[in-house]
Amino acid sequence: MAILDLTIHGGGIFGLSIAWVAIQRGAKVRLVDPGGVGAGASGGIVGALAPHTPERWNDKKGFQFDSLIMAADFWAGVDAASGLSSGYGRMGRLQPIADDRALDLAHIRAHQAQDLWQGLASWQVIAAADVPWAPSSPSGFLIHDTLSARIHPRMACESLAAAIIAKGGQIMREDDRAADAPTIWATGHQGLMTLSLDMGKPVGNGVKGQAALLAYDARDMPQIFADTMHFIPHADGTLAIGSTTEREFSGPTATDELLEDVIMRARMAMPALSDAPVIQRWAGIRPRAKSRAPMLGPWPGKPGQFIANGGFKIGFGMAPKIAQVMVDLVLEGRDEVPAEFRVEANL
Repeated sequence: MAILDLTIHGGGIFGLSIAWVAIQRGAKVRLVDPGGVGAGASGGIVGALAPHTPERWNDKKGFQFDSLIMAADFWAGVDAASGLSSGYGRMGRLQPIADDRALDLAHIRAHQAQDLWQGLASWQVIAAADVPWAPSSPSGFLIHDTLSARIHPRMACESLAAAIIAKGGQIMREDDRAADAPTIWATGHQGLMTLSLDMGKPVGNGVKGQAALLAYDARDMPQIFADTMHFIPHADGTLAIGSTTEREFSGPTATDELLEDVIMRARMAMPALSDAPVIQRWAGIRPRAKSRAPMLGPWPGKPGQFIANGGFKIGFGMAPKIAQVMVDLVLEGRDEVPAEFRVEANL
């Protein structure tokens, strides 16, 4: 295919990742976002790149696994081009095991992971007493997976933007030129609202999340998932905790007592954080498609227009492969979008 223009609306993780992969394929890319890079949910602070459980395998879990495996090379390439750090690191994850039933299930999943994860990562049951950095575990055991990785969302967006510009791409806040080439809409929860109006039915919504950043250096430690909270030690010596899941809210970017409860529970789950000062509080609206899977593909009834939305809590982990699949579709006409991810799955 001849080199062509590609317009991408949305400076979040999907839009930026697609732009990066498209430039590597030889496309001339312009990315447009009135709010700037990482202005929405992608400008957050948590950054848990964690897999689904290795059982009841389906296309969504397989797609996510492939993307998590791709992530190391993807982010190394971005950071090399930008000269910045995305904060990526595959440090693994620890999860406490509540009781004997959960312990039996964890052992079953460990066995299943041997096949489903193809020997590229492991899911193991380990003794909590053997781990210096660990949450309280009623059973005395933890799940340790080596597939989970961390990233600093805001830093990752900045690194992607710099890499895109370094390779000749354009990033702008306004673009009044006619859409004479393929256009991808990766515009987050507002884009889901626009698509819902266009389709005459709800195809997704926005879900608020709140998180906090602590001054606590555990950069060489794995992330933790305990009491429904993520604990992400970042490479810059900070530690993020979060997040809430709020379907009803009044202030989209305001933090409140729900975050204070998260901070309190985090200190109880991890006593090492008891005296760690809070250095930042964050809130934002994450896009959740009706199917709960990312929404990818042509915009129904609008030739040359495409949708990449609905990342919700797994957008950063899914981004490397989503970018590949969308560029395959838009620039090369090769459609490998899983059925569950198609726009039609939400109609």
